[in-house]
Parts: sequence; structure tokens; C-alpha cells
Amino acid sequence: MAMDKHHHHQMPLTKSASRQRYNEWVFRDVPSDITIEVDGAIFSLHKFPLVSRSGRIRRLVAEHRDSDISRIELVSLPGGSESFELAAKFCYGVNFEITSSNVAQLCCVSDYLEMSEDHSKNNLGSRAEEYLDSIVCKNLEMCVEVLRQSENLLPLADELKIITRCIDAVASKACVEQIASSFSRLEYSSSGRLHMSKQANCEGDWWIEDLSVLRIDLYQRVITAMKFRGVRPESIAASLVSYAQKELIQKSISGSKEKLVVETIVSLMPVEKFVVPLSFLFGLLRSAVMLDCNAACRLDLERRIGSQLDIATLDDILIPSFRHAGDTMFDVDTVHRILVNFSQQEGDSDDEMEDVSVFESDSPTATPSQTALFKVSKLVDNYLAEIAPDANLKLNKFIAIAETLPAHARTVHDGLYRAIDVYLKAHLTLSDPDKRRLCKSIDFQKLSQDAGAHAAQNERLPLQSIVQVLYFEQLRLRNALFCSYPDDDIKPMHQSWRINSGALSAAMSPKDNYASLRRENRELKLELARMRMRLNDLEKDHVCMKRDMQKSSSRRFMKSFSKRIGKKFNIFGHSSSRESTNSPSRHSERTDSKITDRT
Repeated sequence: MAMDKHHHHQMPLTKSASRQRYNEWVFRDVPSDITIEVDGAIFSLHKFPLVSRSGRIRRLVAEHRDSDISRIELVSLPGGSESFELAAKFCYGVNFEITSSNVAQLCCVSDYLEMSEDHSKNNLGSRAEEYLDSIVCKNLEMCVEVLRQSENLLPLADELKIITRCIDAVASKACVEQIASSFSRLEYSSSGRLHMSKQANCEGDWWIEDLSVLRIDLYQRVITAMKFRGVRPESIAASLVSYAQKELIQKSISGSKEKLVVETIVSLMPVEKFVVPLSFLFGLLRSAVMLDCNAACRLDLERRIGSQLDIATLDDILIPSFRHAGDTMFDVDTVHRILVNFSQQEGDSDDEMEDVSVFESDSPTATPSQTALFKVSKLVDNYLAEIAPDANLKLNKFIAIAETLPAHARTVHDGLYRAIDVYLKAHLTLSDPDKRRLCKSIDFQKLSQDAGAHAAQNERLPLQSIVQVLYFEQLRLRNALFCSYPDDDIKPMHQSWRINSGALSAAMSPKDNYASLRRENRELKLELARMRMRLNDLEKDHVCMKRDMQKSSSRRFMKSFSKRIGKKFNIFGHSSSRESTNSPSRHSERTDSKITDRT
């Protein structure tokens, strides 16, 4: 009699249901002389077929010799009434099919009922064991099915080594299939050299999906055995991803079980770098934070993410703050630890990078770790700008994130300046000392021209920072003018010039310090205005000369050109009153007065 292979979970049999189930195979022409109760299901049977095969029932019947009809309750029978019915059929000589769906039940129930060779030849125990060893253990898919059926048969299935045999068979089969697949991918190149063809790493690993049906404890034992046997890390990782998706996304399971799944998957991940997808690692980390997984689990994920942070995106690191509703919107502490992991990893190659200019990052000689630093610095600046509006974000945490990376990680400080400006907008009550602490992270010399122009007019910045910005703007303009007028008396300014605001005298009172800074601020703004006017005049001259070249003959152009050059540089020492009125210095004076009034 063939059994339904897919009918795994049945309700306990009632009296009426049990009659319907075994009416077809029980001898109805012989009165029943024994009643067996299993999990509430009642079986009216006959002693002789049962005692001839089962040592346990033989012993129990002997204890009830005085009564005509014995009633026996079998407590904790593995597999319940469904397993007992199969065993009873075997005792009655009714044919049924042993399959991967019921062989584990048969092994366990035969052990419970003592249906061994000691009581009868070719008994149920030996038949089930033979099927398990000769059929199931040679087929990977059947082994997985037996493992799934064994989940409700513990600990007996473990004691009978059903689970161990299936796990070893699964690991061995998977390893052998991968080796065979590798050989099939070997081919000769045009030069005659043997090499591996480029195919998907997990091609042929059809078992990956099959393992997802197992309970987490058995799944863990299977993956551990596979790793020991040498199954490819890529295949292990693919299986972990598949299992996590089924358990954590597709199924609705309790929080405690989710926590166990996350912690177990993290413990099973291969040690090889880049084998587990980064997006999957971030997904696990979010779950680990939300479920409050153990510290070892979270730290392992943070370390793995830190080792490949240069390929992360802003959405990846925006981890919500799950545990403290009144705290920050995002989990800043976790991201800070990830950055520390990344920085420590990059620090191993600092000695090799000492002589490498940070401005040569795009050159072929730039080391990969240096390129990774540049990518992560941009990521961090974008992250800071995203978390800056949070009113609950403490200054210390913001600064800690900003200063985690080494100084040479940023070649341009525009992104950091933008993030700090957003923080200043969102935290208007910040004190001047705190503002100075915050702005110490910015190297104003590394601001672009547009960012520098914005910072020079940014009243949210502390006064010392504005003075630094104006100085570097002055430096940039002076050097630009020097390049434009190489024969003039304008000397380029160098970065060694000491900025007073950076080293205020301790002997000066705070009031004198502030007055000194404002005076320096005004002087720098006046000087910048003069330089901008001179640059504007130079640009106008270039435009006029270009127009003259297009409209005039070469002789008229040269005459006009000589005349303009004479006016600009006063080569002959003469100038008309009109020229004096329109000179750049007069423009500067008018502009200076406006700036002074505004200041």
C-alpha cells in the first residue's frame, strides 16, 4: 500500500477517524482482543500480529494476561499515531512503500516498539535501516527530506544516528558534485594552457534552495559539515543568503527565533572577504540591532562591513536607531564602530603611503587602499549631512564621525563644510566654543572657490573660521594675480604665513581678541575686494582684445593692443584725468567703503 509522500502533518486520530483509517486493513472477521491508545487515537487490534513483531508490546501484553481485552497506552511514541499505524500495518503484513518522507519515522518507531531482528526476521527496524543506508544516503535531495522529517523526532533520531548519517551524506555529495563541476569547466586556451572557464561560481549547486527548508539547528549542522568537507565559500554564502531570505522575510516567525537565525547565520559566514554580498551584511546588521543580538554577532558584522566599506552606499549606512525612541534617528554609534574598523584596516598600509601625494589618487600609481579612503570620505561627508538636522544628535558624536578618518583621506573639504553648515543651521543654540570645536575639522585651504566664497559670507561660522577663509581666499586671488601679471610687483603669498586667529595671545583679554579679529576680518575683506576688481578688469581686457582681433586688421589690432597695455601698466609714466577717474584703485576705494560700512 503506497503512502502519501507529501502528507506530513496530520491531526491526532479520533475514534471515528481511526476506524476510517484502519478499517481497510484490520481483520474485521476476528474480534479485537487488544486496544492501543496513541496520542488520543484508539486502535482496536489483535495481540498475535503485534506481539510477533514488537518486543515492547509482547512485554506489555504479558503484564495483562489476566484480562480478556487489554488496553495499552503508548506514551511519547515518536511520530505519534501516524507512525504507529505504519508499524501496525507492518505487523499485519500489509504492504506499504518506505519513502524518504516516512523512513525516519519507521526507524524511530521500530526502536520504540523494539521491532528488531531479535524478535522477528526481516523486521521493520532492519528494513528501514537498509532503506536509509542504501537508498537515502546516496541521494542528496532525499537526505534533506529525511532531515526535515527528523526535526520532530529528536532526540531519538539523533541517538539512532539518522541525522548524522544524512548530514555526512549531504556534505559529501555536495563536495563531490562541486569537484565534478570544476573538472567540467576545465578547458584549453588558444595558447594550449589549461584553465578554468568563466562560469557562475555556484552553477550546479541546486541544493542551495533545498537546504532552506531545514530548521535552523539542523541547517547549522549541515553547513558546518559542508565547510569542513571543503565546499566552496561562494556556495556557502549563497545558501546563507537564501536561508535568511526565507526565514527572515518570507516567513512570519517570532522575535526570539529571528534572533537565533541571525546569530546562527553570522556565525556560519565564510571568513573569505567579498564572498558575502555587502547589502546582505547590512541587512543582517539592521536585524541584529533591531533584535538586540549578542555583541559578538554585531561586532563580527561591523568588522566584515568595515573591510569593504568603500563599496557601500549612503542608504546602506543609514541604519535606523531601533532601541532608543528618544535618541537619535539613526544608529550613529554602530556607524562609528564600522568606520573605526575601516580606518584600522587602512592603517596597516600607512607606511607604504607616506610618500604618496594625496592629490594623485586618480593616477595609476595610487594604492587601492588610498582610493578606498577617498571613496569612504565622500560617503562619510554625505552621511554627516544626512544626520546633521537631527536635533538630538550630540556634538561629540558628530565630531567623532567626522574625525574618524585620517587627515589625508579628504583632498577637498566641501562635503565636510556642507555637513557642518547643516549641523550649525539645525543647532542654533550652539555656543561659540562648541562652534570652534566643530569647525576645527575643516581645512579651509581645501575648500573649492565656490565653497570658500560661501564660507566667507557665512555668519553661522565662528569669527576665527571666517578669518581663515578670508585669508585663504586672499591667498588664492593674490596667486591668481601673480600668474596674470608676472612682471608686476605683486608677490605670491605662501601658506607659511601665520594666521593670528589660530594663535591668539594669552595675554590679550577676550574683548581685545575679538576686536583684533574683527579688524583683521575687515582688512582681509578690503584686500579681497581690491584683488577681485583687478581680476575683473583683467578679464574685461581679455574680452576686448578678443573682440578687436575679430573685427580689426592686424595693424589696427596691434595699435589698439599697445595702447591698452600702456594704459594698464602705465609704461610711459603718463595718464589722463579720465584714466585716473576710471582706474581700478578708484573702483576699489568705492567698493571698500561699501564693505567697511557693511562690516
